Amino acid sequence: MNNLKIYIFLGFLIISLTSCEEDFLDIKPKGVLTEEQLQDPEQLDGFVTAAYAFMPRTGPFESYNPFIASLRSDDAYKGGGGLNDQTPWYQMEVLTFVNPSVGNNDGAWYRAYQGISRANTAIRAIQNIDEEQYPQKQERLAEMRFIRGWIHFKLKRRWKWIPFIDETATSQDIPLISNHPEDMPNDLPLWQKIADDFQFAAENLPPKQEEVGRANQYAAKAYLANTLLWMAYPQGDNNQVTGVDAEKLSEALIHINDIIESGTFNLASDFAHNFMLEYDNASNESIWELQFTIDDGTPRGNLNEGNGLTAPWWNPYFSCCDFHKASYNMVNAFQVNENGVPRFEDFNESELGGNYEEYFGNNSFDPRLGHTVAIPGFPYKYQEIAFDSTASRDPGIYGYMNSMKENVRTDSPGLFDAFWMFNSKNQMEIRYAEVLLWKAEILIKLGQHQAALPIINELRERAANSVEKLKLPDGSFPTNYHVEPYVDGVNISWNAETAWDALVWENRLEMAMEGRRFYDLVRWGIAGEVMNKYFEKEGQRRPWLDVAYFTVGRDEFLPIPQDQINWSRGVYKQNPGY
Repeated sequence: MNNLKIYIFLGFLIISLTSCEEDFLDIKPKGVLTEEQLQDPEQLDGFVTAAYAFMPRTGPFESYNPFIASLRSDDAYKGGGGLNDQTPWYQMEVLTFVNPSVGNNDGAWYRAYQGISRANTAIRAIQNIDEEQYPQKQERLAEMRFIRGWIHFKLKRRWKWIPFIDETATSQDIPLISNHPEDMPNDLPLWQKIADDFQFAAENLPPKQEEVGRANQYAAKAYLANTLLWMAYPQGDNNQVTGVDAEKLSEALIHINDIIESGTFNLASDFAHNFMLEYDNASNESIWELQFTIDDGTPRGNLNEGNGLTAPWWNPYFSCCDFHKASYNMVNAFQVNENGVPRFEDFNESELGGNYEEYFGNNSFDPRLGHTVAIPGFPYKYQEIAFDSTASRDPGIYGYMNSMKENVRTDSPGLFDAFWMFNSKNQMEIRYAEVLLWKAEILIKLGQHQAALPIINELRERAANSVEKLKLPDGSFPTNYHVEPYVDGVNISWNAETAWDALVWENRLEMAMEGRRFYDLVRWGIAGEVMNKYFEKEGQRRPWLDVAYFTVGRDEFLPIPQDQINWSRGVYKQNPGY
C-alpha cells in the first residue's frame, strides 16, 4: 500500500474538511488545503487516502470494533476493572440502563460522519476532474462510494434510523436531513441507498488491487450481499421481522456465487491464519481487511487503537485492560457430544464453577474454542506460554477467560505498549467463511436445506484440521478437541428445522467474538428470545446480570445520541422505546 502511505500525511492536513458540524462546514479554515486548490491527480489521491485512513484509526470510545457488539450479545461480558469501569458499556450489556444520554455512544456517531464527510469530499473533488487527466477516476469514485457505504452500513446496524449524507448535500442541507423522514414508511429506502453505493463499487472496482487495503470488486459484492440480507428480513415499527423476502435472498445469492465461483478465495488451511499478525493480507480467506502498521516512520504507527482495551491484564506481558471477556454461555456452546456435533439441547447445563481442570477434562469441544478464548492452562495465542489466572483483572466479576482473536502474541513485533495495549495486526472485515455461511443461510431459507449441508460441513472439516497450533509444549492437548461433519441419519436428522439450528450454531462458533452475533440475532428477529434466555441462566452464574433484560422493540438498536438530537434542533427522531 505504498502510495497510500505516501499520501497519509496529506490526509492529515485536510482533516479540517471532515467534520459535519454546521459551523465547521460553513467556514473556510485557514492554512488548510481546500477542494478548489486540489485538482492535481496526486493530490486527489491524498483525499482518497484521507478517507481510507480516518475510520479505522479510532479509539475504543469511538470504535466500531467487534468487541463493542460482542458485549451486547451472549458471547461476551464487558470485562475491565469491574462494573464501574466504563459504566456505559455495562449499561449497554445489561440493556436496562441505556438512555439517549448514555456514554460511549455519541462519539461513534460523530466519528462516523466525519469519515463520511471525508469520503464525500473526495468524491466531489474527483468528479471535478476530467477522466483523461485522471484515468483512475471511476475506480477512485467506486472506492469512495464503497467507503461511504461501509460507514453508513456500520451506522445503520447500530442505530437503524440514520441520516444518509451523500456528496450533493451542502452545509445548508445537512442540518435539515432527517434520520427518519415522514414519508419513509420503513427503513428499506435507507438500506437501498447503502446498497446503491456498494452496487456502484462492485461495477467499477477491479477484482484485485495491486495495493493491498484498497477495496476491490469482491469486497463490494460481499457488502452488497450482506446489505441485501438485511433487506431480506424487513422490520416493522417495533423492530420485529415481518417476513422473509425471497427475492432479496436470491439477489444476494447472485453476488455470493460470484465471489465463490471466482476461485479467488478459499478457506485458510488452518483457522488460526485468520488471526495471526504474520498472515496480514496473506490468508486465502481474506476478502477485505483494515490496514494497520507499526514502525512505519511515524512516531506511533497506524495502530488499531480501537482494540486498545482488550488485551489481558497480564504482567509482564500486557499492562492493560482485560475488556471483552468470554461468557460461560459461549464457551459452553463449543461443547460437542460423543458424535462430535453440538449439544444443541443441553449445552448450557454444564457448570464451570471455577474448576477448570474438571470442566475441560470431562467435556469435549469444537477446536475453534482454542483459537477464540484464552483459558487458564491452555496455550496463549499459539505460544508455548500457558495462559494463567493472574491475567484476569476482576475474576470475581468476569471470570478468567479472555477474547483472543483480536489480540497478538506476548512477543509480537506488532505490539505497542502505551499502557493501553495497541497492536498493528490487520482487522479482517470480511472473510470467506462468512460468505459461505450467508450462502448456507439463503439456501435454507429458500427451502434448499440439503444444498446447505456440504457448505456447513466444509467449515466443520476445516475446524477439525485446525488443531496443530493448539497443542501444549509436551504435544498433548489441554482438552479433548472433537468436531465431525453432519451426516444425515447418523449424528443428525437433517431437515429444514435442524438445518436452521445448525446454521445459527455454526455462525456463532465460526464468528465468535468477531462482533457478528448480536447483529445476526437482530437481523433474524430472534434477539429478544435468545438474549432473555441467556440472561435468565447467566444471571445465576453472574449475579450482576440479574438486572439485565432485553425489551423487544427497543433494544435491537441503540438510542440516537442525545447530543445529536440537540444538534439537529428537532430534525432527528429518537428510536422507539427511548
